[in-house]
Amino acid sequence: MVGIGPAEAPRRRLNESPGGLLVRYLILSDLHANWEALEAVVRDAGPGFDRIVCCGDLVGYGADPNPVVEWVRDHCHLVVRGNHDKACSGQEDLEWFNPVARAGAIWTGQNLSPENAAYVRELPKGPALLDGLQILHGSPWDEDDYVAAAHEAGDAFGYLESRLAFFGHTHLQGGFIWNQSRIETIPPVSHRHGRQSIEIDPSCGYLINPGSVGQPRDGDPRAAYAVYETDGRAAVSYRRVTYDIESAQKKIHQAGLPPYLAERLGVGR
Repeated sequence: MVGIGPAEAPRRRLNESPGGLLVRYLILSDLHANWEALEAVVRDAGPGFDRIVCCGDLVGYGADPNPVVEWVRDHCHLVVRGNHDKACSGQEDLEWFNPVARAGAIWTGQNLSPENAAYVRELPKGPALLDGLQILHGSPWDEDDYVAAAHEAGDAFGYLESRLAFFGHTHLQGGFIWNQSRIETIPPVSHRHGRQSIEIDPSCGYLINPGSVGQPRDGDPRAAYAVYETDGRAAVSYRRVTYDIESAQKKIHQAGLPPYLAERLGVGR
């Protein structure tokens, strides 16, 4: 097992990219075929990113798998697969899915274009490395396991190969900090605000969850994402943005998907 620990120095300063160039990263996860949410995130983030990465689950649940996958194909520099990506492209046994998720996966598999289905099917398994950052969907030892509590994060830090890792799967914005003595929990952006930032201490370890673009489950229905910037002191900015939920819900109903998938968007659960 290779993990970060008190005696291990970072392989690269976290405020530098290869060659010392400053880089801006747009971090996305759990898009779940929600075009309205993705469109709002892209608009809110603005231009000027050097890298765009996605921690998986492009599809499943939502009614716009093709537009979302096509945007990812055109813009993302690194994408790791999620459990719904596997299920919707025929790589996962659907008996492990609840009836709602199963219905969404079957509908998505029937509606993805051949080109987009092939792209989703060929997504790599995480963790993957980009510029010394680790990108994963679930946990570093199992892409389908959830890291939602401090004790789970404590185990995960022992498997990481980088002091800064981005993950998804839980649909909960926030994450965890290993400060060499204990695990700290990072809360999501407050409902009263649209952004919050944390500076990256290169002596600590970080598991950063940008939250879900397409189906938040932390009680905040706004689309969630993160920005990692290495300008000066490295920092992660967690962000939330409102989007046209009603249009996304209407599409789900029109597609004949389970109504619950539309209802949960309005409450962020």
